[in-house]
Amino acid sequence: MTFSEENYLKTIYHLTTASDSEVSTNAIAEKMETKASSVTDMLKKLAEKGLVNYKKYQGVSLTQEGKLEAKMIVRKHRLWEVFLVEKLGFSWDEVHDIAEQLEHIKSEKLINKLDDFLDNPTEDPHGDPIPDREGRIVKIEKQLLSELSENQSGICVGVKDTSSEFLKYLDKQEIALGSKIEFLSKESFDLSLRIKVNGKELTISNKIASNLFVKLV
Repeated sequence: MTFSEENYLKTIYHLTTASDSEVSTNAIAEKMETKASSVTDMLKKLAEKGLVNYKKYQGVSLTQEGKLEAKMIVRKHRLWEVFLVEKLGFSWDEVHDIAEQLEHIKSEKLINKLDDFLDNPTEDPHGDPIPDREGRIVKIEKQLLSELSENQSGICVGVKDTSSEFLKYLDKQEIALGSKIEFLSKESFDLSLRIKVNGKELTISNKIASNLFVKLV
């Protein structure tokens, strides 16, 4: 597959995972910042290769083969992110763009050796699950911080927004994967939250809380 074909498969996979339904051409075009006509052309190519199910005006879904291919691209991306953070000292807001380039390396042997070298991690630095070499994913029970009730506590296990700006904000607030977050109260006016992170109290917006995944403790 070409880099472009791989990027399309990965995008469709992420959109399908988020909505659990067929994906529209316009949604793909918006995500990839391209024209709908270009998306249609690519979907036809992917359909010819047996990687997607595509019917005009009815959306698109991945075939079993297409889903496995997409998972392997995601696997490479997330393993490289772990390597960059744990072994090369990159911060979690720096690694996405680099991993975007590294995910296109074709060597399956290299990726499997990388996986073993990293002790077979199940999550990337942002808390997203890493498919194993068979495409299996270990699911984590998690919910958004904004969905908690007062006096509940959780451990930060992931982020919904992986943008550099958001991750840098979390660094400033000393919120990271593994941080214990206590939900103290919610302001009815703007739905901002008063929380305690590792013993330190602070106020965050509802938007921030809606982008943090926690596992109840």
